[in-house]
Amino acid sequence: MGTSGWRYPEWRDGFYRNVPQRRWLSHLATHVSTIEINSSFYRLQPSTYYRKWAAETPPDFIFAVKGPKLITHVKRLRHVEDPLKTFLDTLALGSKQGPIIWQLPPSLRFDPATLKDFLAALPPGRHALEPRHESFRADAYFDLLRAHNVAHVVSDAPTFPCIEAVTADFAYVRLHGHDELYISSYSDRQLDEWAQKIRDWDRDTYVYFDNTMKGAATGNAQGLAQRLGMPITSHM
Repeated sequence: MGTSGWRYPEWRDGFYRNVPQRRWLSHLATHVSTIEINSSFYRLQPSTYYRKWAAETPPDFIFAVKGPKLITHVKRLRHVEDPLKTFLDTLALGSKQGPIIWQLPPSLRFDPATLKDFLAALPPGRHALEPRHESFRADAYFDLLRAHNVAHVVSDAPTFPCIEAVTADFAYVRLHGHDELYISSYSDRQLDEWAQKIRDWDRDTYVYFDNTMKGAATGNAQGLAQRLGMPITSHM
């Protein structure tokens, strides 16, 4: 249970009050058990950064890493062998490496042949795919993910479809804000509903709150963790 990213100036006067910016990651990591690394989506991050982030978090902490938009948005999953290798070579999280999430552009439609080739190119490990086009609501898509043990990302947002499907031996959820994208907080009732879904799935589940713009993500993550009987504070 955690948040999507940690570098949010909007949190400076709330969650990060009196916390120097250099300690934002370590501070957040004492309140959640996992974080998505988003910067890897925008540009290649050096291995030294991953080692630094790993060193600043508790021993049992887990990072999910967002795959580069060069692969998902520019190349649109085609001919990705070289950039995929370059990206994977930078990862240096050791035992704190969690799933790699591949967020697709809203304009990318489901193409079975393209997706099959992309999934075959992925290395061993946990991978999750977040499509944002309605055409992915298809049995052929779910079957491809199941064949490769890749998780479909269950995304909650007002601007792209929420397709609820579990396709791997783990589940992956991104909660972007139900009413206002990246903004709205989840109510007690909504958190209760998500907690029940996770119980019903009965498998390892990674949940990331992306409703970060007004600081709701941290409280929502802790609220959902409490509902699932998870500790909400870790110690370095």
